[in-house]
Amino acid sequence: MDYDVIVIGAGAAGEAAGSLGGELGGRVAVVESNLVGGECSFWACMPSKSLLDSARHRALGGDYAWGRAAERRDWMISREGDATYPDDAGHVQGLNSAGAEVIRGVARITGRGRVEVRPKDGGSPRTLETTSMIVATGSAPVIPPIPGLVEAGYWTSREATSLRHLPSSIAIMGGGPVGIEMAQVYARFGVKTTVIEGNDRILARDHPRSSGFVADQLDREGVELRLGVRAESVEAAGAGRRIRLSDGSTVEASELVVAVGRAPIGLADLGVEEAGVELDERGVPAPDERLRVADGTFVAGDAAGGLQFTHVADYQGRIAVRNALGHEVRADLVSVPKCTYTDPETGAVGLTEDEARDRGIDAFEVTADFSTTARGFTIETPTRDLREGAPGHVTAVVDRERRTLMGAFAACPGASELIHEWVLAIKAGVPIDVLADTIHSFPTGARVFGNLMADALKQI
Repeated sequence: MDYDVIVIGAGAAGEAAGSLGGELGGRVAVVESNLVGGECSFWACMPSKSLLDSARHRALGGDYAWGRAAERRDWMISREGDATYPDDAGHVQGLNSAGAEVIRGVARITGRGRVEVRPKDGGSPRTLETTSMIVATGSAPVIPPIPGLVEAGYWTSREATSLRHLPSSIAIMGGGPVGIEMAQVYARFGVKTTVIEGNDRILARDHPRSSGFVADQLDREGVELRLGVRAESVEAAGAGRRIRLSDGSTVEASELVVAVGRAPIGLADLGVEEAGVELDERGVPAPDERLRVADGTFVAGDAAGGLQFTHVADYQGRIAVRNALGHEVRADLVSVPKCTYTDPETGAVGLTEDEARDRGIDAFEVTADFSTTARGFTIETPTRDLREGAPGHVTAVVDRERRTLMGAFAACPGASELIHEWVLAIKAGVPIDVLADTIHSFPTGARVFGNLMADALKQI
């Protein structure tokens, strides 16, 4: 065999698999047709978080121009000067340093343990043989079949996070994390921003309290939230687009961003069935706990058809390559953090009270108003009165019988960091008694959670 493992795709999952596989001594090849590092590094997580940080400086009254924000973002994604495309040389070097070989080209599986790689420059295909392979081809934006959308033109997250010049107005289809994060960025830099969301609230998969606090902050910053409506058609209008909504109204904007979700890139087109992989009617495989989908074939990241988070993809890539190299390990996805990096941030892990009760658990919820806590008093929030604490909440769901944490949710400054104590508590089944007895530094959001655990003990 040419290799012990061939990894197809070098996004978060593939990069993690390739690096660890090389470090473990395997002969590993990573095949990538575009940028090594994937969406997160160049078009999604990293640039959007850089822009959110710049937008916060702007919102607090600093002399922070869009040009500075764009320049810093370009540095973040390795797109310096007048370059139109990022440079992934650092990611390639990282894989090579770990002992993995990067192969540029378009991969296709032609049988068990066989991968054909066609160079993008039109050169002759190359056939590689391997003991095991990992499919980590990622996902692509879902583009809904709305009449006129393609003809009128639209942006996806790529254009939304990489623009160098701001439009005068922008409409965003989708009130999930991507759409809401970018809405706050645009609004804080003076762009007239409208969000169109079919659900009756933004961040519909988050805790309702978290959705409410973020929506209130966006409203204060001038973002128009059109909730409970869907786009029915799009047409060019002057220098922009006109979107007709299901309630009969219209929204006009210079640019239109489609952010309604992502779907795994077609695995059937990759030829996975040639390796014995079975796909369901959606074209998604059913991996086992080792992320195996056929003898010698594994999946990781968005290609696995589950949670679409960079941290999950990285974790799955490491699990998959260890199994591909003969280690017996299983993925544990019982406690996965979910964060949105708006102001305020949101963090979530585990079950809501209703979800726990639906599973027959005797669960109850305790919550704290973050604005009245010591930490809340110390943080200034844009558009709020100087004498007002930072708004938000910290909420926990407790299993009364087992005396353990079932879920935890927050919307407050630092929620994306605060959440990890809860992630570990759920994963390890730490008793509420221990969490309540743990000393938390003052004043922190973590201490708010510790006090909440003491409140929960009183109800058991």
